[in-house]
Amino acid sequence: MKYEVQKSEEEWKKVLSPEQYRIIREKGTERAFTGEYYYNKEKGKYLCAACGAELFNSDTKYESGSGWPSFYKPTADKSVQSETDTSLGMTRTEVLCARCGGHLGHVFPDGPEPTGLRYCINSASLKFKKD
Repeated sequence: MKYEVQKSEEEWKKVLSPEQYRIIREKGTERAFTGEYYYNKEKGKYLCAACGAELFNSDTKYESGSGWPSFYKPTADKSVQSETDTSLGMTRTEVLCARCGGHLGHVFPDGPEPTGLRYCINSASLKFKKD
């Protein structure tokens, strides 16, 4: 798939930390309750750590108890993309940055209203910009 922001894997390694590279480019995850933004309550915007695209607003962040920052909707419908993930012996819906294709996390149908969705996102995939 073609993305607006494209880099070679060597270029990504130069701009991402080893942990960010493992999660964003290799579709990894961070341990539950360890991410930088899990407990963040400040107002602002969550951006893609790889390309800076605006992904989520703090107004849609909520405490899901999952161990990862959770949001009930992206900033805009076109901010993220999803695809089926059958790794680890289960079927889930993976969430990707629509601008660079970086792995963000997964979305589940057990979130709060108004969407009923829980975007479970790795802190390492995000940057936070205070309002």
